[in-house]
Amino acid sequence: MTVIGYHASHEQFPPGMLLSAVRLAESVGFDAAMCSDHLAPWTRAQGESGYAWSWIGAALARTAFPIGLVTAPGQRYHPVIAAQAMATLEEMFPGRFWAALGSGEALNEHVTGDAWPDKDARERRLRDCVAVIRRLLTGDRISFEGSIRVHDAQIWSLPASPPPLFGAAVSPDTAEWVAEWADGLITVGSDAAATQKVRASYRAAGGTGDTALQVHISLEATDEEALQAAREQWQHATSPPESMWDLEQPEQFEELAEPTEEGLRKAVIIAHSAEDLAERVAQAAAGFDRIYLHHVGTDQAAFLRRCETELLPALRSRI
Repeated sequence: MTVIGYHASHEQFPPGMLLSAVRLAESVGFDAAMCSDHLAPWTRAQGESGYAWSWIGAALARTAFPIGLVTAPGQRYHPVIAAQAMATLEEMFPGRFWAALGSGEALNEHVTGDAWPDKDARERRLRDCVAVIRRLLTGDRISFEGSIRVHDAQIWSLPASPPPLFGAAVSPDTAEWVAEWADGLITVGSDAAATQKVRASYRAAGGTGDTALQVHISLEATDEEALQAAREQWQHATSPPESMWDLEQPEQFEELAEPTEEGLRKAVIIAHSAEDLAERVAQAAAGFDRIYLHHVGTDQAAFLRRCETELLPALRSRI
């Protein structure tokens, strides 16, 4: 059975509000949840960015379903610290935590003052981080010299077994690469042709475990209201794709965004009908083991109530 999860967007909401939202998501019938891990929002209109690791501990304690996050070890987080955080969460909540590892965005990482690497260097660094984190999660005491440095490190409080480490990929090429080391795949998108290429690339390269898709949606009472919510809250997604990883400040995303109706509808599934939205999500998510819905609008409670009565039944009838 396909898992349908709720995405908690730290860029848009205070952590206390998100904690209430994730509890409501469980009560209305979602199977799981995930969250972002940002230091800064994409735009000033979003205006938030709570610390994901603190929040996820509270969220796991106040719910009973699985919750994971997408994170980027290597610059803002030393991999030893990332491994310690993962081990602690998995020890407290066995079988309910997962992490998806990506190479990161300058928006969140530039604050260390270190130079922002190009894509190839970021991927080498991530691969080294994965190797270090996996060894630490099994209790090894290690030193490491590579794109990151580790000196005689060990994690002392360990879970019975390590949590799964997914790979985050947007393109087919990156999906093929993460298949070498990941326990599963997570990608993002709403175009069925594009999402299927990413999933197929991962499987063709021997990728194992679950494949997960995060989908940005805007569901409001009218199509115009749904479009306006996307324009206000998710316009950064219309910035040139090649710049997304390298911009350092929300203002830069605002300057480069081109929030035309066409651009917004490519980035976000915009609808007023839950049936129509469910059909389009099901097309994008065909073959995926997990779907995580991210409603970009600001009234999460109203959205979740609609999920209970309309969207979740409609989606489950199609997947």
